[in-house]
Formats: sequence, structure tokens, C-alpha cells
Amino acid sequence: MGKHKLKVLLGATALAAVAGYASAAEFDGITLQAKLIGGQQYEGLYGRIAEWEAATGAKVDIISKKNHFELDKEFKSDLAAGTLGWCVGSNHSSFAAQYPNLYTDLTPYLTKEEIAAYVPANIAASRIGDALVMLPRAQFDVSVLYYLKSVYEDADNQAAYKAKTGRDLAPPDTWEEYKEQAIFFADPPNFYGTQYAGKDEAIVGRYYEMVVAEGGQLFNDDWSPAFNSDAGKRALQWFVDLYEAGAVPPGTTSYLWDDLGQGFASGTIALNLDWPGWAGFFNDPDSSKAAGNVGVKVQPAGSSGKRTGWSGHHGFSVTETCENKEAAASLVKWLTNEDSQKLESAGGSLPTRTAVWEYVLETAQSDPYRAEAIAAFQAGAGHAFPAPQTPEWIEATNLIYPELQAAILGDKTVDEALADAAEAVDEMMQENGVY
Repeated sequence: MGKHKLKVLLGATALAAVAGYASAAEFDGITLQAKLIGGQQYEGLYGRIAEWEAATGAKVDIISKKNHFELDKEFKSDLAAGTLGWCVGSNHSSFAAQYPNLYTDLTPYLTKEEIAAYVPANIAASRIGDALVMLPRAQFDVSVLYYLKSVYEDADNQAAYKAKTGRDLAPPDTWEEYKEQAIFFADPPNFYGTQYAGKDEAIVGRYYEMVVAEGGQLFNDDWSPAFNSDAGKRALQWFVDLYEAGAVPPGTTSYLWDDLGQGFASGTIALNLDWPGWAGFFNDPDSSKAAGNVGVKVQPAGSSGKRTGWSGHHGFSVTETCENKEAAASLVKWLTNEDSQKLESAGGSLPTRTAVWEYVLETAQSDPYRAEAIAAFQAGAGHAFPAPQTPEWIEATNLIYPELQAAILGDKTVDEALADAAEAVDEMMQENGVY
């Protein structure tokens, strides 16, 4: 089903759906302030807010719309300053543990049946202790491999690769082969073999999953740093080698997710590890020069045989200080209900409701590209693992990423960068009383 037809169908049933748990009289005159994640893959859902407003009589004032790294800074500033007059916020399973006092327990506002409709693993990861602090939206994230089919179908590439390596040219199944091919395909400044997010939690998450794929771990059981290891050094060397070879754009150390999405859609990147929410965008001729030329397969494996799989999910939360929690919970339920998740998953993102998974699998069968993408993400999800479940995760990433950048840019050796990062994280963990 096309996006337009799906929106029409959802809109036609909107009032009836909202009426199932909210009445216009109940929320008439209420205005909820919200801080929501922005970006191409997230904003299509927000069109449904107007439908909720029309059905309930309430209004939503979006007072901030930024990427989650910037939202994270705002949330911490609001907590420190006590400026928590807003009610609804975007949340993420990788960030949630930092905010134990920011968001309210949503359990009183849902029935057991409503909670049971979400995928159990996603609901479990939406809790802090016993408190259900967010409802998952259709944005379950694990990254798999997108690639340009044309670079593999090109006869000259096939012959040159065979001559160079003795192997047939095919999409990579290991990270070593991925690096080799990215360097082989690169023709800067017009074409690059690959790219990666190069700052903030984004690069640390990528590094984390590479460390795991290399057989290591980021932290020990007591949360002391474990990444200054042979596995950690091999993982960081992968990033360094690609940068030094000119296989990635020179600005990659400043890239975040939207930069990567736009980069692959430009048709100038051969290989791209990325999230499911980009699948539809990449194959849409209105937004992507790569449309019709995109292949999707399970993410590669490291030298240990393990595949990368750092994962998490987005959701919506209600602040503890919200004066209209029932209305806010109604909005959060609306933005994560079946119709909302069908709308979001039409663009390629993965749902967090069991019934919507069944719907997505059924509807994908008539679209070969979408079926290929869903199969890749199903396989990828089998290798998924969460970000380290510690409140210090984001603070640790803020200490680690400048050191990773220093190694990539050649300002420090891999050994120096990881030693300095480990020392900084160890000091922070001790100062925070973790051990």
C-alpha cells in the first residue's frame, strides 16, 4: 500500500480510534508542550498530532524539535534548572537510564492488554526498574548493510577486484572484506567506498559494536572500561584505515545520522551501515539518486564471527511534573498505536507492536525491495544487543568520542587514544561512585 493511500485510510478512522480512550470534553482547552526528535525519518508521524487534537479538543505546542543529542542536552539543562513545564518528550532506550526522575510511570494510564500489544523486549527496555517510562514508537533500530548494486554489477569492477584479490566481487559478509571493498571502490572526491558517523554517541555506538564483533567488550562487569584491549584496538584501526585511505568523505568526523542518510541517497557512497528508517527514503526517486539501485543484506561479522548489532528503540514519555498527565498519556498512546506504527513502518522503520510486525511482513510480499529490506532487518535483529545499560553511558561516550576522533585524524596513535579514553572513563566512573 502506498504512503498516500495509507494516510487516507488512517485519517478516515482517526476520530473513532481516539474516541476509544479519550473524549473531546475531557481534554478540551488543554495545551501540552512537547520536545520531540526531528529529522527526515521521524517527522512523518507528527502529522497525526492534528488528528488527535481534533478528536480530543487539546492542543500540542512543539517547543523544541532537534536530534536526540541536542535534546539530551536540553533535558539535562531543564533538570538542573527546574524548567520542566513541558509534558511530552521523545525518548530512546539508550538515553532513558539517565533520566530516572524526569519521566512518570505510564502504567496507571494503560490497561494490561494495551501494554501486552507491544513487543515484550521493547516494553522491557522501556522500563527503569518497575516504571514504564516510555511507550515505543515504530522505530526499533539495528543497522544492516545498504549497498549500491551497480558497483557489484559493473564488469570492470568485477575484473579488477578478481585480479587484485583472487575473489569474486560480492557484497561483503565480514568487516575486513567491507573495508577492503570500500577502499577498492573509493574515487575521491567524487565517490567514496563508505562513511560513518564521526562524533557524539553515534561514533561510540559504532565503535562499541565493532569491539563486540572483534570479540571484546566496552565495559567490564563492574563498569570499568574494557575497550583498551586487542579487540578495541582492532576495532578503532578499522575506522582509522578507512579515513587514511580516503575511502570515506573527509568530513565524516562531523557526521551524524541525517548526514549519512543524505550521503548514501546522493548515490556517491558504495556501502552504508544504517538504520531501518532510511529504507524507504533510499529507494524513493523523489528523495534519492540511489533509488532502484539499492541492495540490503544482514550486517557483516567481525573477526570473532559475531555480527555488529548495537540497537535500541525510540519512544515517547510524559514528564513527572506534567499537570495533565492523562492527556499527555493519551497523546503518547496515539503516537504509538497500531495506525501510527503502520504509517511509520511504511517508510521502512521497524514496528514495536506485534500486530504491526505481522502487517508489515504481509504487505512487504508485494514489494521486492521492501521484502529484501525486511528480511535483512529480521536477520539483523537476531544479532541485536542494547547499548550498555548504565546511567553513565552518555557521559562515557562524551569522553570516548574525542579520543576516537583524535586517532582517526592522526592526532594520536590508536594506543594513545584508547589509553587516554580509558583513563578518562575510569576516573568518571569512580567520581560517580560506580565502583
